Amino acid sequence: MDTDRPQELAHRSAGGIEVSLLWSKLTGALSVLVADTRSGETMRIDARGDNALDVFHHPYAYATADGARA
Repeated sequence: MDTDRPQELAHRSAGGIEVSLLWSKLTGALSVLVADTRSGETMRIDARGDNALDVFHHPYAYATADGARA
């Protein structure tokens, strides 16, 4: 059993872009996963408790070379 499988707290979809806010019960870590269903590209952006919803709503504003991981 995978005890650290992230729990999806929120999800939205538009124009082939899927955005999910994820939370790890084990570590408490928050992240936003962005998936482009047309190209197959994905990125994960680490978030904090105080900015997680902002990252969820505006992930591309937080997508930097050192802040987002594919």
